[in-house]
Amino acid sequence: MRQHLRPDSGTPVPAVPLAPAASDPADLEREAGLARLFELHYSSMLRLAVLLGADDPENVVAEAYYQIYRKWRRLRDTEAAEAYLRSTVCNLTRMRIRHLQVARRHVEKPAEELVASAESTALLRDDQRVLIDALQQLPARQREALVLRHWLGLKEGEIAAAMGISCGSVKTHTARGLAALTQAMEARR
Repeated sequence: MRQHLRPDSGTPVPAVPLAPAASDPADLEREAGLARLFELHYSSMLRLAVLLGADDPENVVAEAYYQIYRKWRRLRDTEAAEAYLRSTVCNLTRMRIRHLQVARRHVEKPAEELVASAESTALLRDDQRVLIDALQQLPARQREALVLRHWLGLKEGEIAAAMGISCGSVKTHTARGLAALTQAMEARR
């Protein structure tokens, strides 16, 4: 490799190669695995973030993919990448909601209510709106347990792993959430 002299001191500086070095096979495998994971699960992860109440679901999902990209080589089983991604989306959404709650407490003026667009309001039927409103009123853990169970169809063990709680807690949060949703829907009728 040729060396150049630094103009100010006359010390040699290695020349930077013009062509990029050949890619590492592990990097190629990571890129292919993440591309496959993105194609298969981006939409469902985005829906999960929306249903969990993220105010910026695209950013939450993008951050989740970035985190799995950084930790890809440390994954013991690349088949578990979907579960890790789901867990990351849940955790990021939870952290984002907590952050917003703290930020809103410290705002001098009350934040204006978010209003759904006319298009999205027109698309949702009345029952769906009531159900979504009732779901948003649930405590975060109950909402997460219900979304993971009934939207994604996960088993209790998978939900427990995604939420970082015990299976017994999953049962409790699911039962309480269903009871609250049932009460809200019956009150409407």
